[in-house]
Amino acid sequence: MVKLRLKRCGRKQRAVYRIVAIDGRSRREGKDLCKMGFYDPINSQTYLNIPAILDFLEKGAQPTGTLFDIFQKAGIFYEFRTKFN
Repeated sequence: MVKLRLKRCGRKQRAVYRIVAIDGRSRREGKDLCKMGFYDPINSQTYLNIPAILDFLEKGAQPTGTLFDIFQKAGIFYEFRTKFN
């Protein structure tokens, strides 16, 4: 199963996360299928590649809990519903 999850990058005590699609059995820093944006919790910055995210959600990818919250704030699920209704 494909998961949408955060992949840790950056230096010590200064984490920045990439939003990636990855096989659910892989570890956190494993090989990803596609990079779809980044999330910086310290500066509260988020970049999302919305067409790629919608494409993976359409194919059945499951976001993790943290990404679910990020996507809700960005309105991804609203766009996902309007695309299929």
